[in-house]
Amino acid sequence: MQIVECNCEEHAGAILEILNDAILNSTAVYDYEPRTKESIVEWFSAKRNGSFPVLGAIDDDGALLGFASYGTFRSRAAYKYSVEHSVYVARERRGIGVGSALMQRLIAAAMAQELHVLVGGIDAANRASIVFHEKLGFVHAGTIAHAGFKFGRWLDLAFYQLLLTTPAHPVDG
Repeated sequence: MQIVECNCEEHAGAILEILNDAILNSTAVYDYEPRTKESIVEWFSAKRNGSFPVLGAIDDDGALLGFASYGTFRSRAAYKYSVEHSVYVARERRGIGVGSALMQRLIAAAMAQELHVLVGGIDAANRASIVFHEKLGFVHAGTIAHAGFKFGRWLDLAFYQLLLTTPAHPVDG
């Protein structure tokens, strides 16, 4: 397995497949409708414009096993050191270390960009994702009850955060 910087031309189709599987078959994404090719092009553009990484794990044949990224947590200036991340692994590739490898590199990228907080919004019933994040050092920061409604039931959204040692010298403005 190798971790690479994803690009739209090579990886958009595989990212779309992994993401749409999560949308249609899980509560990992609080969306109802699959994303389109156009939306992934826009997503890559937003990541590029925000200088946010899109990391992918690929196998020896070049197949995408999973991807991870982060983006703006909230748009106000004082949140500039906080980002919200996401990590998705292809269904048949879960449990073999793909997510951990991606997250370790994503954390390193956040530190290199002098960020301070990584935030993950996780369906509170998704015990596997919660345990995964806790193993990486994330701690529970709060839960919003009934934040979403999907598959005929209310969903509680749990927030987990990882405090980084960066930046060395944070500044206002």
